Amino acid sequence: MTFTLPPELTLESDGPVRILTMNNPEQLNAFTDPLHEAMEYVWAHLAQDPECRAVVLTGAGRAFSAGGNIPSFIRDYEDPEHRRASLRKARRLVDEMLGTHLPVIAAVNGPAVGLGCSVATMSDLVLMAEGSYLADTHVSIGLVAGDGGAALWPLMTSILKAKEYLFTGARIPAEEAVAMGLANRVVPADRLREEALALAHSIAALPPQAVQETKRAINLHLQQAANTVLPFALAAEGESFGTDDLRKTIERFRSR
Repeated sequence: MTFTLPPELTLESDGPVRILTMNNPEQLNAFTDPLHEAMEYVWAHLAQDPECRAVVLTGAGRAFSAGGNIPSFIRDYEDPEHRRASLRKARRLVDEMLGTHLPVIAAVNGPAVGLGCSVATMSDLVLMAEGSYLADTHVSIGLVAGDGGAALWPLMTSILKAKEYLFTGARIPAEEAVAMGLANRVVPADRLREEALALAHSIAALPPQAVQETKRAINLHLQQAANTVLPFALAAEGESFGTDDLRKTIERFRSR
């Protein structure tokens, strides 16, 4: 079956490196349904590319990704079947990103919020531009943080730090993300793409089986955590759509 990317996700080649760009800058690369679906299935597509050795993931414009798309979020609130489908898709995205054998380098060029934050921190290496930040804002809008951070951050940083930022939804500046272990390094914004590509090419030049099987070995820790935590966390996120706090959030969004 032919795999066709929507305009919201572009794919470029640079030798053995593939560059994925979330490409909806007018909406700060929020996860529309087409973008979400493309991000679920692009990893299997890349796995069939015999020349691909590493992937750089970034966002177009001034954001990495603002996370959830408001119209889709409202539909999740109004339509239980759409909500259940969205939660299944969230699980598939986590499984596909953790399961791909290809090393993935996130080039975080601006805000990475909600699902955008999860996608960044599920990457294998995270480079952040000066002035960029991470934020998992689920709790601040009345949702359980179900799609990644609660499962994976305790393996990357301390339990206390994970709780602090998941409980509050506060921004994690790039420098703090590095200090916490959620990112590898901060680079000047005008050098982000260059440094991400240089890192990707350095990895791509190494023996591929050695790199890929090492990734698989390390990611067994993350996959085990995801398999343990996500069934509860995503179910709890679904249930939180029925709370008064979430209803108030929806009313605010509708009034904009």
